[in-house]
Amino acid sequence: MANTPSMPEKPARFAAFEQKYKDVFESYEKMGTAVHQAGPIQKKTRELIKLGISAGAQKEGAVHSHTRKALEAGATKEEIRQVVLLTLPTLGMPSMMAAMTWIEDILSKS
Repeated sequence: MANTPSMPEKPARFAAFEQKYKDVFESYEKMGTAVHQAGPIQKKTRELIKLGISAGAQKEGAVHSHTRKALEAGATKEEIRQVVLLTLPTLGMPSMMAAMTWIEDILSKS
């Protein structure tokens, strides 16, 4: 993922993993590419779906990552916030609020 001036850098721990375990990281990236190309869903929609999955799984790092990727794919801040709001009836207020906090970590920097 290329970083743009308005986008935060990828986390240092993730970059260190990528550097130390190049073969593993390349295999992971290749699998991700294959999954993304396996159907007709467009990139922005895929990233919003993955954001919702990440919020549901309560994975802070994944929420950060897919918020960045959704922005890069052209999603608006309002679309990203709505994805998290849509989790409220299923996940409940505390889980939705946690995810909202995590997306705001990224949105406030973009």
